[in-house]
Amino acid sequence: MDFNESIMKNIGIIAGKGRFPFLVAEQIKKSGDRIVGVALKDEASLDFESVCDVCERINVGKLQKIIDFFKSNNVDIAVMVGLVKHTKIYTAALSMDMRAVKLMASLINKKADTILAAVAEEFAREGIKFMPSHLYLKHLLAPKGLICGKKLNSQENADVEFGYKIAKAVAGLDIGQTVVVKDKSVAAVESVEGTNDCIRRGYSLAGENAVVVKVAKPNQDFRFDVPVIGTDTVNILAENKIRVLAIEADNTLILDKDEVVKNAKELNVTIIGI
Repeated sequence: MDFNESIMKNIGIIAGKGRFPFLVAEQIKKSGDRIVGVALKDEASLDFESVCDVCERINVGKLQKIIDFFKSNNVDIAVMVGLVKHTKIYTAALSMDMRAVKLMASLINKKADTILAAVAEEFAREGIKFMPSHLYLKHLLAPKGLICGKKLNSQENADVEFGYKIAKAVAGLDIGQTVVVKDKSVAAVESVEGTNDCIRRGYSLAGENAVVVKVAKPNQDFRFDVPVIGTDTVNILAENKIRVLAIEADNTLILDKDEVVKNAKELNVTIIGI
């Protein structure tokens, strides 16, 4: 099915933290479609319900309830957007329904990709297909080359090249998608703590003028996960005295792009698409 050419009336959004769900909702509204939202408890903003035609706040572990809610609102196409920390894997077990418990018990491992692919299969069995999470926001994908800031010096270029290879290898193992490097040495690798804490840890170990590299996985499933940066990312970089952020071109979303570029220039942060 070509989602761009299909007539879509009721679009389901499973929303986590951040601006991502709001920006997707805005584009869906512009297309004239109806938004059926699931605001994940303790994750999605309390304001998310206001941008939906109908919305219910549901715990991340209530798989059957989410499916039933979508089906009752005639949703056959949905999108997962927004941050849900991987640590939820360890806490959600306390609130899982029986369908989610059975699903988790059937998995060969508890990697994010494994869990989300299995979740997608459960929805597909019920006639609900997930589309790429960045489908409505392709205009916000990072271009190749210097996006803002000063041109990189030779050492920074060397660190970006080094960091890209490391980040791709780590991402291929589904560990994380961000690394902090300095002088061709790895200071921090992202794991379940997320990008911001990885940056903080990198600064605590490497000090000023490290380089941050964020990439997509080699076989990224864009239905569930797309690398994202926003104004918070720039602020964290500046707070930790990191001047250079390299992101994978055509595979990384820059949310609120104009604001990110303006903020980065003011804080002397260089962003480059690689």
